This record gives sequence, C-alpha cells and structure tokens, in this order.
Amino acid sequence: MEISLQKNNLITMLLILACADLLFSGFEANALPYDYTASIECLETPLKPLHGGGIILNPELNMGLKGWQAFGDAKIEQRELAGNKFVAVHARNHPTDSISQKLYLQQETLYSFSAWIQVSEGNEAVAAVFKTGTGFKHGGTVVAESKCWSMLKGGFTSDATGPAKLYIEVMSRALKVAIDKQGNPLSNATITIQQNKPGFPIGCAINKNILTNTPYQKWFTSRFTVTTFEDEMKWYSTEVSPGHEDYTSADALLSFAKQHNIAVRGHNVLWDDPKYQPGWLYSLSPAELSNAVHKRIVSVMSRYKGQLIAWDVVNENLHFSFFESKLGDHATPKFYRLAHAVDWSVPLFLNEYNTIEDSRDGAATPTKYLKKLRQIQGLTRNAKMGIGLESHFGTPNLAYMRASLDTLGATGLPIWLTELDVLSGPNQAKYLEQILMEAYSHPKVDGIVIWAAWKPQGCYRMCLTDNKFNNLATGNVVDNLLRQWQSRAVSGLTDTRGFFEATLFHGDYEINITHPTSSAHSFVVVSTNASLQSPLTFQVSV
Repeated sequence: MEISLQKNNLITMLLILACADLLFSGFEANALPYDYTASIECLETPLKPLHGGGIILNPELNMGLKGWQAFGDAKIEQRELAGNKFVAVHARNHPTDSISQKLYLQQETLYSFSAWIQVSEGNEAVAAVFKTGTGFKHGGTVVAESKCWSMLKGGFTSDATGPAKLYIEVMSRALKVAIDKQGNPLSNATITIQQNKPGFPIGCAINKNILTNTPYQKWFTSRFTVTTFEDEMKWYSTEVSPGHEDYTSADALLSFAKQHNIAVRGHNVLWDDPKYQPGWLYSLSPAELSNAVHKRIVSVMSRYKGQLIAWDVVNENLHFSFFESKLGDHATPKFYRLAHAVDWSVPLFLNEYNTIEDSRDGAATPTKYLKKLRQIQGLTRNAKMGIGLESHFGTPNLAYMRASLDTLGATGLPIWLTELDVLSGPNQAKYLEQILMEAYSHPKVDGIVIWAAWKPQGCYRMCLTDNKFNNLATGNVVDNLLRQWQSRAVSGLTDTRGFFEATLFHGDYEINITHPTSSAHSFVVVSTNASLQSPLTFQVSV
C-alpha cells in the first residue's frame, strides 16, 4: 500500500494499495506455513505479497477493485504507474477513511498481516486495523517514508468468530474515541487535552558550578528535560592519576539531575583527540594502554549503568585516532563491543563534529560517518547504536544540514544533536534559531542538547544567560521556541463517528473524556511508538 499525504491538509490523502496478505494459522490441518520474511529497509519497489496474499482477495489488484471497498467517506479508483497497480483513495475526512476488505475470522486463530506502505513526503505512522464484532484490533504499525516502500508486518489473535473489516489508518494528529465496551465510538463526548510534559527532549549541558548556585539551578530546571555533563564524566576528570578514580563531581551532578527529573546522557567514555587524555596515558605501552582502556570502560559504564539514557562511547573518532594509532585500526569496534557487554540497556553513540555543520570537512562527511558506523556494527551486531552530531556551527548551511540528516536518518538509528552551539557574532541568535527549528522539524532527530554550560569566566563558545542569569539573545531564542513547541489545552466535542481532531506536539498528555451516558475518564498518553500499537479503547497519535 502507498499513502500520499499532504502535511498541510490533514484530510487530503491519496492511499495506494500495492499488495497485502493475511495468513491464518491455528489448529486447522490446512493452515499455511508461516513466512518469516521481513524488511526494515525502505525499498524502491515493493515485494510480492507473502503467502500469495493468504486469505486476502485480489492482493495485487490484478482483478481491478474486486474484493476492495472504500472505508468511511473515502472514494477509491484503480490506477497504474510503471507496471505497479494501485488504488487511489481521495475525498477523505477522517484518518480511517481508506480502502478496506471484508473478511471472516475464526475465534482463537492467529492472523499474520503484511503490506507495503509509502507516503508522499516526510513520514507518517500508518496502521492496519481490523474492525470486528468485539471492537478494533490493531494488526501493526509502520512509519512510512516518501519515495520508497516500507513493510508493515504484524498480526493479532481473533477473540471471536464472525465477519470483520480490514482498513488502513493514518495515525497522525488525530484522537479517535471509542470508549464503550464493544469499541463503538461515542458521539458528542466532551474531550479535554492538557499537555503535562513536552515529549521532545531539549536540554543544555551543565557543570559543577550549578551545584552551589541557586539562581543557576532555578534558571536551568525551569526549562530543560535532559542534560550532559560538560567535563565531569570525562576520563581526564575522573582519573587524574592512574588507579585513583574520583567520581565525586559526576555523582553530585547525577544526583542533582535525578532530583529534578532531568535525564542525563553519558559523555564521554573515550575521546580520540590526543590533547584530551589523562596526562599519565601518553607514556603507556600498547599493552598497558589496552588494559587501561578496558578498565576505564568497565569502571565508568558499570558505575552509571541504568541511570543514563545514552552513552557517547567514543568522541571525535573520525577526526582523531589516538587509540587506533596505538592499538590498531579495529580498536574502536572493540571498544563498542565491550561497552555493549557492560551496558546494553541504552544506545551507544559515536559522537562527531562537522558531519552536518560543514560540507568542506572531508574527514566527517555523512558517508564516512556511516562507514565507521558499519565497521562498529560489524563487530557489535546486537548493540543499540546511536548517531551523535556535536553541531558546533559557524554560519549554518541549512540545506546541507537537512540533506545530511536525511542520509544519516536512513539508518533508522536515533539521532541527537549533542553539543549544539553557534560561534559568537552578530547573527549568533538568528543562526541558533534557524538550526533549532531545522533540527526540531526533522523527523529523524530524536533530541537536542545545547552546549552552553555556564561558568563565571564564560561558556565554551555560546552562553544563554549573563552571570546574573538574565537571558541573552540566544536564551530568548530558546525560551521562545520552547513556548512554541508546547501544546496549549485543547477541548471540543466528538463528531457523530466519535472523532475529535487536534494538532499536538510530542508529549505526555492528560485526556479527559465525558459523555452523558458515562462517567469521566482520565488517561495519560505518552507519544511513543509503542503506545501507537497498544490495543486501547482510544488512541492518540502526535
């Protein structure tokens, strides 16, 4: 199936069906063998339907529209392009207006479903939904991309025997209310949506100065949800002399962050720049250095395991090679393999600069970043990896930044701007705003940390406040965007089909639903992919 969606018009969508299959298996002797085929790549051409389409009638549309009907208010027509038959769906008014097929399901039978999905631009969460006599069953969700085909694969177990309808739902920006026991929608229900906490993590670096400075604490904690310690977790700070580890400052900063419910990124385990090593490291033999590195990785990562959201395992590996020059070309993948063995619970990032900042820097282009990433993954296949982009900008080239993020985002790995700042100058605040807006709006960027930890003598390259914690122009930019990216309270009535639509930013929401025939309900909704797939009686996608 292909979906073409114009983002500025939520009810204008072209839904295109390329192929689909539905397989059932259970105790029947004639059940088909299960096909374990799956794809996580976005392909130029959709593959053939699994199981020959299974119990789906006319899965490749070789018989026109036979077996397929419009669902909701949609209108459908068959088209063909470059040999690919599809069904165009238009005149949509609701997320569920699409194409459907009638089925007959058996109780206590497991059904496997797959389809190929595409959107016209950007990306959208698209779900396969089965409307049965007992309610709505979600068969799976995929984030479909433009110009290529993504495989939606899922399934469910039917809890009743009887007729059902399969349809496709675009899950963006709509609240669908179905709160009676049968899953039927209630009209004229009053909906109130209040954001409790923004969901997109935007933070700022801190250092030990915050521990004894109350104005700094108040300014920081009133704004940010994530942080990175500027120096306090780095090797040269925690082991000034060999064998004498001191995590006092890092422990205190972590305690402060926990007290204020602020997430922490671990930064960094190793730094490949020869200028930033513990002084005693330079005189070690390769064997001694290897032992010291092993001890460092195990020490810092085991100490903070389960308390952080990510690790920058190796810093600036594309520009420098301190460890590789002494331990061999495959030293970095080995570091990640050990890091994964110590803490496999969070993503392990490769942190680098100029990958999106400067197209003239040939050392850290997106292509070279991905080459190094693949080298690491070749030795650490099961590790959760992440893409860390330091983002130390001069004059931003936003087109290059966007294209680079597109390239890196094709991996499907989490992307963070980890040390965002802008070189001082008359346009510093303007450029900061442009970069923040570009990063926030990019669908593959998962979080941003601004590199503006305050020190009395000044910040690294960019401060957000003066020494009395009054905002500078850069601080005003951040505050204005944080306000813009918060959803205001939304309220209204569901229509006759139980729908209420609202445009919301990512976040945690409290939703109150009241109806003359039911009592008030209160829910907390978290905007994660997992929540999109939960079989709840209501559903929010943002």
